[in-house]
Amino acid sequence: MSTDAHPKRIALLGMHLESNAFAPVCHEASFRTLCYLAGDDILADLESDAPIQPAEISGFVAEMNSLGVAWQPVPIVVTASEPNGPCDQEFFDATLGEMKRRLSEAGPVDGVYFSAHGGMTATCSPDPDGDLFEMVRGVVGVGVPVVATLDLHANISERMVDNTDVLISYRTNPHVDQKQRAQEAARVLVEMFDGMKPVTAFIRLPIVAPTVTLLTANGPYADLINYGQQAKTGDILNVSVVAGFVFSDLAKNGLSVIVTARDDLAAARGLAEDIANRAWAMRERFQCTLTVIDDAVASAVANGAEESRPAQIFADVADNPGGGGRGNTTWILSALHDARAKGVLFGVFIDPALARAAHQAGQGATLEAIFNEDGETEFSKRFQAEATVIGLSDGKVIGRRGLWAGRALDLGPAALLELGGIKVVVGTNRKQCAEPMFFEMFGLDIAAARTVVVKSRGHFRAGFDEFFAPEHVIEVDAPGLTSPVLSRFTFNNLPRPVYPLDQDATWESPGEGPEW
Repeated sequence: MSTDAHPKRIALLGMHLESNAFAPVCHEASFRTLCYLAGDDILADLESDAPIQPAEISGFVAEMNSLGVAWQPVPIVVTASEPNGPCDQEFFDATLGEMKRRLSEAGPVDGVYFSAHGGMTATCSPDPDGDLFEMVRGVVGVGVPVVATLDLHANISERMVDNTDVLISYRTNPHVDQKQRAQEAARVLVEMFDGMKPVTAFIRLPIVAPTVTLLTANGPYADLINYGQQAKTGDILNVSVVAGFVFSDLAKNGLSVIVTARDDLAAARGLAEDIANRAWAMRERFQCTLTVIDDAVASAVANGAEESRPAQIFADVADNPGGGGRGNTTWILSALHDARAKGVLFGVFIDPALARAAHQAGQGATLEAIFNEDGETEFSKRFQAEATVIGLSDGKVIGRRGLWAGRALDLGPAALLELGGIKVVVGTNRKQCAEPMFFEMFGLDIAAARTVVVKSRGHFRAGFDEFFAPEHVIEVDAPGLTSPVLSRFTFNNLPRPVYPLDQDATWESPGEGPEW
């Protein structure tokens, strides 16, 4: 461990956005609503009971404090948005400039920790994460360690690899290991301070797996990640198998294998090639099967009528705000209402106008609830039904499970509406329904529900697993911006042919090429 007398000055930066190319542009307000902190405000937020910034920052700082290393945090800028469309280029450029200014003015640093999502695009730049890492490297120079953590839905470019020393991705989906990966980043930096020289092998395959096939408890992706961890030797520093985010629609889309070794490039290349070959051999497993709406509705009706049936949770995977969905498609809701399903909890439907109308009407009032009254889009169709306002909230809660445990969350003005046998949580600020507190803040007993419907792709599994075993999870096939049925989208930039969109896609192992 380093015994240098002067404290190690480590810059802290972060920018999180997962960009869906088919969703509306993500403007500055989206970042300001969720998290935008600069300078000492970053450290002050870490001292709060429920920080608003990504969990990685607190995980990194706590680990550095526990390692016995004299160090000084140098807070720069940390910002994050809910998953959305491409970042507005003007805001991205301004943020990049502010990070560069503050990092430059901070003076020499001994290391950099960057908490990124890695799946961001901008309205002009196709690789803003690469832009960020390149900026950092340009300011601090080639000799300063730069370590970044990434979501496992990151889209990896060569620039991202070339301008960092180590990239560390999550290993869990639902994501519950953000702090652990940041702690790993801290340990890597300290090891580099003691002279360790990381070297990296990077392979990207033509596989753009549907999001619902990327769980890490079991399935093909779990098998790859577990194999990579089990195959690590003392020479290997980190193994990251990064699935990517197909809806970003980028030339750099594709399942990526990043293996970093301790000064042994041959070891890194050998393991990276081994994992990549395994991924390609199992590519046919990256295909999804969903439940059609009619079958799901029939199950919900039966659940309400027969107490002996196990309760179920339905995932509206095609309208996941955690992947850029708007949280306001009505296909499943209207079908359940038409079928007079009973014992249903539904959340969260994002509709600021309807939440406002419910607050104006007041608790106990009956109103004609018009979902998407402010305007229809291709997926956000209008739906109208008589409803009773049975709960009102400011939408502020502290997450208690899974992705957001211990984090401050804000749905904005929210209401609980009762539509016959369905109770619908309506919110203002876009959030995927991965947190049971979104129901429980209204006093609802999730365990008593017969059917729960969540607008979420997969993170709900970590939030609701105390109520629903995996065999009682139903992934429903409906239209939406995050449908796992990739053939429904017109992709313009994916590296074609690519599997599973192109069943005849081919790939050649890099070990067979002249540059490997």
